[in-house]
Amino acid sequence: MFKFNANKIFSKDIGMDLGTASVIVYVDGKGIVLREPSVVAVDTNTDTIAKIGKDAQAMLGRNPDHINVIRPLKDGVISSYDVTQKMIQYYIRRACGNALRQPRVVICVPTGITEVETRAVIDAGTQAGARKTFIVEEPVAAALGAGVDITSPVGHMIVDIGGGTTDVAVISLGGVVVSESKKIAGDKFDEAIMRYVRRKHNITIGERTAEQIKIKIGAVYEHGEAKTMEVKGRCLVQGLPKVVTLSSKEMLEAMMEPISAILDTICSVIEKTPPDLVGDILKHGIIMTGGGSQLYGFDKLIEDVTGIKTRVAKDPVLCVALGTGKLLKVLDGMTGERIDLSKKIKRF
Repeated sequence: MFKFNANKIFSKDIGMDLGTASVIVYVDGKGIVLREPSVVAVDTNTDTIAKIGKDAQAMLGRNPDHINVIRPLKDGVISSYDVTQKMIQYYIRRACGNALRQPRVVICVPTGITEVETRAVIDAGTQAGARKTFIVEEPVAAALGAGVDITSPVGHMIVDIGGGTTDVAVISLGGVVVSESKKIAGDKFDEAIMRYVRRKHNITIGERTAEQIKIKIGAVYEHGEAKTMEVKGRCLVQGLPKVVTLSSKEMLEAMMEPISAILDTICSVIEKTPPDLVGDILKHGIIMTGGGSQLYGFDKLIEDVTGIKTRVAKDPVLCVALGTGKLLKVLDGMTGERIDLSKKIKRF
């Protein structure tokens, strides 16, 4: 006998951390169900999508001429609309399965995004199959995901370092009071490492190798004992393969430029923050989220520079996606497409 299963037929709402480096999807009632790279492989012969996510990322640097492997988001915003729309559609279908009803989708955006860029995200979500697309600023979602009660009249400072952008914001009463967004984050760290290895060791390495260096020995504060890693690349003089050993101490020099820019942004936001909220931040400290916050010693460096206690959130990479999950509970009755909790104070 046929059994009606409403959970399988009707879709759940979806929260999506649509990042430059990765896409993390949260489904209402299930939690995080997908975590994939924001990479798409396009077959230029047929103008079709060949692979999306991990399968596409595996092709980077190994793809034949007719396969173009791209990241459709750059610096936190859409750089290739059609490919982004197809990528979102793919992840919505994977998250919803065979559900007949289209889901409502919450997508995060950087604080510095323009109205044109905002509309592109909303349209891409809707064209990809969302019943309605809502957007929310990344620091708001990150704070919620980190367990902060952003609806209270207390100031909290969030430093969210993703793949394409770093968002620094002071949040109080459900809204962003002061913020700055810089297109300097994980990808710029990788580029800085590539430049350093080329300059200091005379070899060229790829993006994936640079990312592995960042993950394994990346540091912005001195270790008690330096870590090392063997790195393979192509010698710029002979054009042949070459192996060099890098240390975590070298990373302090390699990433100095992008790290300094982020520190300047944090100081700039503090300078523009109302005095009463600065007092709150001194009391409660700075919270770091995003993949870039996991660089060794970044929290200690910020604390040294600002004099403010700084900590990395639990599960920093997942904070934004977890925050969108909490926002799914306030969609009913929400007017407009931009979620503004300052107009609908609700304790989470």
